[in-house]
Amino acid sequence: MTTEIKMTEKQVLLDHEKLTVYQVAIEFVILADEVINHLPRGKAYLSDQLQRAALSIPLNIAEGAGEYSIDEKARFYRMAKRSATECAGILDVCQRLQFTEEELYAKGRELLIRIVSMLIKMAQK
Repeated sequence: MTTEIKMTEKQVLLDHEKLTVYQVAIEFVILADEVINHLPRGKAYLSDQLQRAALSIPLNIAEGAGEYSIDEKARFYRMAKRSATECAGILDVCQRLQFTEEELYAKGRELLIRIVSMLIKMAQK
């Protein structure tokens, strides 16, 4: 389920597209969509919250990568980290309510741990 941007030799990448953490965050958005598709009817509150928090991760990474100020970069990376930890909480709720398959839950946590680890380092620079 790895998602990478397909590039031609002449294609120019934006700063965020060069970041591994951005690529992993996009992969998590795809996984979150799969989790959402497995939620039972009547659980729109979980669906909406996970969808927004998941999308917030790569969007904040992209905004941070586009900043010139180191302090502003760090601020956006910290916001992305907070969204990632929010997603971890939502996945925990879904798992405890038995709405998420164990495989999806484990893969989601794995991706989020990678994302959070990278963002912590990026925010400290």
